[in-house]
Amino acid sequence: MTDTASTYGPGADAGRSYDREARRDHARRASERLEALARLLDSSIRVPGTRFTFGLDPILSIVPVVGSFVGAGVSAYVVIEAYRLGAPRATLAAMLANIGLDSVLGAVPVLGFVFDALYKANKRNVAILRRHLAAAGRL
Repeated sequence: MTDTASTYGPGADAGRSYDREARRDHARRASERLEALARLLDSSIRVPGTRFTFGLDPILSIVPVVGSFVGAGVSAYVVIEAYRLGAPRATLAAMLANIGLDSVLGAVPVLGFVFDALYKANKRNVAILRRHLAAAGRL
């Protein structure tokens, strides 16, 4: 005999409510992890006496070609997480465009370091993802 109250009765929405809260909690924790990664890559080092910050991504761009690819690989993790969190294709495309621009211009000697230090593609991508999650009611 099945328990119809668990499927159709007053407690029927309880499972969905729990599931919704679990997804919201997962999205919040993932967002916090990605925010920390973006901070490390884009703004973890402060220039003394100024408010200007940069991270590991511009430092990686000092190594010709390889540094930009390593930076792009780490940045791709943010996009992979966005995909796992259900971000739509348009959001993922915008994030990939940021990484592509950062990688191409970041590969240019000297100019690449300056561009990477100013553009902060990872922080932009996390902001895009957070806007999507907030609009979807998951933050």
